[in-house]
Amino acid sequence: MKNVVGILNDSNSSLENIVKVNVFLTDMANFGAFNEAYTKVFSAHKPARSCVAVKQLPLGVEVEVEAIAVEKQ
Repeated sequence: MKNVVGILNDSNSSLENIVKVNVFLTDMANFGAFNEAYTKVFSAHKPARSCVAVKQLPLGVEVEVEAIAVEKQ
């Protein structure tokens, strides 16, 4: 989630602009720990979210987060 926040900051955006998050986990046993960290980041603003179990992710990572943010006018 630190990477997502960093990218948003570099784009003069913020977590409040995220409208959808896709989460990919290689082991659903990690969902509880991920969800705990996720809810700390998204405590007030809760964008739509999906979580998908996958067999493998690039570079051997266990979690991948894809976030879609909109630019506020």
